[in-house]
Amino acid sequence: MIVVTGATGNVGRALVQALARAGEKVTATSRRVSAADLPDGVQARPADLTDADGLRPVLDGADALFLQNGGADAHLLDPGQILDAARDAGVRRVVLLSSQGVATRPESASHGGVGRAIEEAVRGSGLDWVILRPGGFDSNAYAWAESVRALRTVAAPFGDVGLPTVDPDDIAEVAAATLRENGHAGQVYELTGPALSTPRQRAGALAEALGEPVRFVEQTRDEARAQLLRFMPEPVAETTLAILGEPTPAERRISPDIERVLGRAPRTFADWAHRHVAAFR
Repeated sequence: MIVVTGATGNVGRALVQALARAGEKVTATSRRVSAADLPDGVQARPADLTDADGLRPVLDGADALFLQNGGADAHLLDPGQILDAARDAGVRRVVLLSSQGVATRPESASHGGVGRAIEEAVRGSGLDWVILRPGGFDSNAYAWAESVRALRTVAAPFGDVGLPTVDPDDIAEVAAATLRENGHAGQVYELTGPALSTPRQRAGALAEALGEPVRFVEQTRDEARAQLLRFMPEPVAETTLAILGEPTPAERRISPDIERVLGRAPRTFADWAHRHVAAFR
């Protein structure tokens, strides 16, 4: 059995579907998961990653674990306790969804420090481990959905700065492969899209998917910062703006790892936009 944490998120939801299609026995867990969220045959077990003891019954009988890194609550996790619970339950393999920022922003408490501690716990767990480090997600464009629906407008800072954003479905497919296949233990995979794309170009891809013009409005850094602070702590907002506005060469690098694992090129942002265009209509 494979336990998928963060099962209602952009990656977790797609991963559960991929594993179910492959015929795997899957238990999906998140704080508010229910059977209505899941394919037929997948077991829903609500649990909270910040409560390691509460995860123990969810992990019973599992041999593999997909561990989401906690997102905004990462600083509240005790990864050692989670991994102890997994090992006690008989789990032999753990695949961690980490972040590119662990390597590219090691000085950042929000991106590097907490994420590095979780990675170190996984490395020292005694389990077969794989670490996935994606860059920015294509699905971050959902933040534009309301303004595109109402005004056919995208507002974003750093309109002409390109990053190789990655499709969450590609992350999920890599996770599924590393959970199911041998030969990946001890690997760290950096996951990116196939090309650099700018916010202005991504707005254009949404327009093409919609078949209607979408106006791009470039925000100032201060405007973007104020918007980010509505839903993330200041240190996270500052690091996010630094990545978006002044990415390092490593953050702009196009990784071969998706193609290496899946045997095909990663999907483009335009692919993502066409599959999810209903959210922007």
